[in-house]
Amino acid sequence: MKTTKDPLIGELSAIVGSDAVLFQPEDLLAYECDAYTIHRGMPRAVIFPKTTEEVAAIVKHLHGMRIPFLPRGAGTGLSGGAIPLGGEVIISLVRMKKLLHVDIENRIAVVQPGFVNLKLTHSISDKGYYYAPDPSSQYACTIGGNVAENAGGAHCLKYGVTTNHVLGLEVVLPNGEVIELGGAPDIPGYDLLGFMTGSEGTLGIVTKITVRILKNPEEKQTVLAYFDEVEDASYAVSDIIAAGIVPAALEMMDTVAIEGVECGTYPVGHPPGLRALLLIEVDGIAAGINEQIAEIVDVCKRRNVMDVRVAGDEEERGRWWANRKTAFAAMGTISPDYLVQDGVIPRSRLPEVLDSIRRISETSGLRIANVFHAGDGNLHPLILFDARKPGETDMAVEVGSAVLKVCADVGGTITGEHGVGIEKREEMRYICTDEEIEAQTRIRAVFNPHNLLNADKLFPKPSRCAEMKRIESDR
Repeated sequence: MKTTKDPLIGELSAIVGSDAVLFQPEDLLAYECDAYTIHRGMPRAVIFPKTTEEVAAIVKHLHGMRIPFLPRGAGTGLSGGAIPLGGEVIISLVRMKKLLHVDIENRIAVVQPGFVNLKLTHSISDKGYYYAPDPSSQYACTIGGNVAENAGGAHCLKYGVTTNHVLGLEVVLPNGEVIELGGAPDIPGYDLLGFMTGSEGTLGIVTKITVRILKNPEEKQTVLAYFDEVEDASYAVSDIIAAGIVPAALEMMDTVAIEGVECGTYPVGHPPGLRALLLIEVDGIAAGINEQIAEIVDVCKRRNVMDVRVAGDEEERGRWWANRKTAFAAMGTISPDYLVQDGVIPRSRLPEVLDSIRRISETSGLRIANVFHAGDGNLHPLILFDARKPGETDMAVEVGSAVLKVCADVGGTITGEHGVGIEKREEMRYICTDEEIEAQTRIRAVFNPHNLLNADKLFPKPSRCAEMKRIESDR
């Protein structure tokens, strides 16, 4: 039996059992980072509760001893939100993985936070329903993690991100108190439910989630369009929206991204040397879908499309989407390392922003693959680098920051769905003043006064000037 001199391990084991606590260094290695692998840190321990009561007991104990802690889902987060920075205890929610309740009549489902996103759709598809938020990692990511990051996905253009589908939350606050938020439409008062969604695990630990489920659309059709110029594809995106069509999804990939996916697990035979492709999906009632598809094809033709085709059946449509949704992983076939960014811009600024990203790539010498949700301007530049080469990791981080600065400068923002975590803390200054950051950290302090829960995530440390102002105001 493994032993340790750390008394905390025995205290945690008394709450959940010794088989639900990891503390040996070799066991903790798997938890030193999430999908943001540039930064790593070792936790003090990892604990696996199965119930809300166990989470509350763990949190109450750690809070009382002033020991920092943080929640973790599947570890698919891309901004370092689940990375320990100073020996925190990780509360892993993966054993809280039950589908608790489905109410088809009222179109809701209740899940524990460790329930995998795609599994919800699989669980209700035989009844003709599905769960709309669809991050590319939906086969692995948990709904609790989606709530923490306010995750999006390819179909959020029409259906919205996670916050648009969360109806209620059960939350363990940083002192161990359990509260219920939401649960009924149009509750008067402050929108604490919306406030908690996307708070990146800094305000509380979600232990139960009530979500909206949707009826499967009558009809669904998908278009694949190839372009010889990125500008033509970019203008086609705006033209489709301007035509009054709201696609369920409108995705774009450039030359480097296409190279990657064609070397990946699901190649579809995209022509080599393409400058850009669009993957466009419309859904809804059957009447009118064909007219929308015809209009989309016409828009693409007016923008000098090389080739445009409509998926002939579900198998072909599925291959196209598998090709797109595995794009991040496919980059590993053409680069030993990559850093994913997550800026958002107005759709109308796509051509100039993509040109700026191209120039950043040329100046740095690092290739950048662009694969993104073009319909709502959520960019995902993948910065390709080799961590074995001295200086390239730091260069990739600098390039990522430069890309986010471009997004902020055109009226956009620094994240659309991946969150801030530790990756983009300093870049918060691109979009927030010191006063705005200070105001938000004061709100955090209402819920998390000792900053024990996921400390030093989401916000940068205050500048010297801001800190002096705060001291003056507190006198």
